[in-house]
Amino acid sequence: MEEKDIKRYAQLMSELGLTGLEITEGGSTLRLERSPAAVAVSAAPLQPQATGGAPESSAQDMGSEFRSPMVGVFYCAPAENAEPFVKVGDTVHKGDVLCIIEAMKLMNEITSDRDGVITEICVGDSQVVDYGHVLFRIKEAR
Repeated sequence: MEEKDIKRYAQLMSELGLTGLEITEGGSTLRLERSPAAVAVSAAPLQPQATGGAPESSAQDMGSEFRSPMVGVFYCAPAENAEPFVKVGDTVHKGDVLCIIEAMKLMNEITSDRDGVITEICVGDSQVVDYGHVLFRIKEAR
């Protein structure tokens, strides 16, 4: 593989917003990885707007964020035509499977770390997620 090919792949990664790319060509494998630029932006805490108490209470009503423990591809169901693991309004318990994240050809079951109700699913099926990406909002059971 030539240097111009590697540069072309790196440019493609940047254009598509990919954090990793693996190419096998002629018996050799090339793996490119980069730190996602979006993480620095999303890591900044959001400041609530001063419009009274309503936004803060509605944010609390939505529940707390459940974030991705790894980089990979998010799958909401165990198979293409299967029912999703969870839907909005479902009650989940600590240890219940919420989704699968595929990383390096391994399917990792992601389990809930708390009891509660799913109030929002923040990503789409087959979407690439980064470490710390918000996957769900879960209103904790009291």
